[in-house]
Formats: sequence, C-alpha cells, structure tokens
Amino acid sequence: MHPLQSSLRCAAASSPATCALGFATAPISAPTRSARRALHTTAPRQKFDLKGMLLGRVAQSLAAGKSSYFVYKTTETMYKACAAQADYTINAADRKAGTLQTTADGEEIGVSKGGPWHDDLALLPTFSTWAHVTMLHMYLLVVRFRCLDSVSQQAWQDQLVNHFFYHAEAKMEDVHDLSSRMIRQRYLKDLFVQWRGLILACDEAIVKGDAVLASAVWRNLFKASEDVDVRSLAAVVAWMRSGLRELGEMSDESVELVGHKAFPSVGTKFGVIDLPTASMKAAFEQAGIRP
Repeated sequence: MHPLQSSLRCAAASSPATCALGFATAPISAPTRSARRALHTTAPRQKFDLKGMLLGRVAQSLAAGKSSYFVYKTTETMYKACAAQADYTINAADRKAGTLQTTADGEEIGVSKGGPWHDDLALLPTFSTWAHVTMLHMYLLVVRFRCLDSVSQQAWQDQLVNHFFYHAEAKMEDVHDLSSRMIRQRYLKDLFVQWRGLILACDEAIVKGDAVLASAVWRNLFKASEDVDVRSLAAVVAWMRSGLRELGEMSDESVELVGHKAFPSVGTKFGVIDLPTASMKAAFEQAGIRP
C-alpha cells in the first residue's frame, strides 16, 4: 500500500466522518456557544516545509493515479526532446521556384537544423529521417515506461505517441504543404505501421543481440541501403544500448524531471566503437595491425 494511502486510512479511523466537500460531520444537535466559537478559533501556525512538500510531490511523480494533464505536459516535454534530434525545415522559396531537391524516391530534402544525426551520420534532412530518429528516441522511453505498473505504463506511452502523431501531421501540412487531410491520414496510417514494426523489431533485437539490433536499425533508419556506413550503423546500436542503460538506472522521479535530457549524443559513440574489443585487439596484434 502506498504510504499516503496508509496515512489517509489511519486519519480516517481516528477522526470524524467527513462529507464530500471535506467538512467534518457529527450528529445533529443544538449548537453550543463553545462550538460556535470554535469556528473562529485560529489554528496554531505550523512551519511550512517547502523541501518536504517538493520531495513528496516528486515521490508520487510516476505513480498510478497521476492526472491526465500532468502526464500530458510531462510527455510533451519528453517528446519535444525526441523530435528535436533530427529536426529540419524546408525553404518555401525553393518550393515556389521549383528548385527543391528530392531523393530518388521523390522525398523532399530540407535544411537541417543541426545535430549529429545529420552531421555525423550523414543522414538526409527528410521527413523519413526525422520520423525514424524521433521514433528511436521514443522507443527508449517506451521501454523505460514498462517498469511502471500496467495502467501507468499505458497512460504515459499513449500520451507520448499521441504527441508524435499530432506533430507529424502538423509537419506534413506546415512544412511539406500537404493540404489534403485524406492524403495526410494515409501517410499517418503508414507511419503507424512503421512505428509498430519498429517496436517489434527492436524488442526482438534487444533480447537476441547487437547483430539483430543492427539489422533492425539498418532496415528502419537506413532503409536497407546496401552502401550503408557500417561505422554509423554500429554507432546507433551503441547509442541505443547506452540510452537504455542510462534510463534504466534512473529512478521514476528522475525520469519525470530530467528524462528528456538523458539521451546520449550519438556522435560520442564513434569513439566507443573505434576501440577494438579485448578479443579483437589480440588478433590485430598478431596480424601486425595497429588500430
């Protein structure tokens, strides 16, 4: 039982019954002078414990029963951190002049707002890249939400996913000038299928190993490209493992307060994957190779 619930039950057992508005109730009788005076008696002033209040609020942060608005606002902050990792924009003047570049598949190429996913991994600033990078970050949070009870886990995941699809539709309309709601809905359905597929593929890969995880990332983020940079692929795998570990080591309270800052930079993982493992180091030395 939650400590707060226990204290409330104890208080209820030792105090008069209360009505729905919180006023004490008692058998109806003629009011006395002392009872009337009690209404005007000033309660003893107690020292306000701000630190204790804040700690109490934080301790209940991810517990069951949090208001839907609280979950909405907190997941909104988390989602904004996910969506900012590979964000981009499209120059309206280029579209108007007909000089907007596209991929071989006809996807519009925008202008990166900066970040290692475009700069270090050389991923194109497109809607597809943005969506998959955002979904990878969301996946790390979804895995962490599974540590909560089933009701809380579903509430936090639903709100996070809702933020993504609302923003994705807005991006289609505002950035890519897709004014047809019917077309946007069709793209959103495809995006939902990709999101569900990414969860399934990554869940399987987390259990089976890094080779399977690399395969899932290659299919989703790198679109199964045959000329993929294997070093970049390995960096994403290392980034996912690191992110899952960091979020897993955080308390529920910390996830709420600073979970949106817990994502490691994928650019820092190149230094990790460039170091040979102990087994490979011996093989390199035997072959006369200096990594």
